[in-house]
Amino acid sequence: MAQVIFDALRFQFQPLCNVGNAARRRNATRHSRYKLTSMHSPIKHRSAGIVVVRQLGREWRFLILRAYRNWDFPKGLLEPGEKPLAAAQRETREETGLSDLDFRWGTGSIDTEMYGDHKVVSFYLAQTAQERIVLPVNPELGHPEHDEFRWASYTEAQTLLPPRLRPILDWAWQQLAG
Repeated sequence: MAQVIFDALRFQFQPLCNVGNAARRRNATRHSRYKLTSMHSPIKHRSAGIVVVRQLGREWRFLILRAYRNWDFPKGLLEPGEKPLAAAQRETREETGLSDLDFRWGTGSIDTEMYGDHKVVSFYLAQTAQERIVLPVNPELGHPEHDEFRWASYTEAQTLLPPRLRPILDWAWQQLAG
């Protein structure tokens, strides 16, 4: 089983399926899930989101959203009985107005390490052709959930996203390069 250990953080990056030969490993990323597992407490909150990318010429751009001083990918909590991919699509549509998502790399996902109040997020990778993003008013809050959006290059996203999301960004970058 492929495994990389982030020693400094005490997290492991490992596929959720046991894949044997190289051909099966290449195909596994299209449908398998990856997780960063913490060596600690059980998960209390499960969320799902999408790393949305858009091609600008020959370069990939990542959609990142800012709430206060924090940059993130579109994501949100699963509703009771909701599947993670459905939740990720719903949350992305609610937070950005995007509905033309193409999961051309498959529906594999990667989980964040546990953070905050024992929260884990499953992220998927999808492409959009849409440049215009809408930050609608959340009826429960009375204002938009996010203050700003940006189509960031990989390098810019590395500097803006918090450390907990860098493995997610790197995973998406590897999928784009593959």
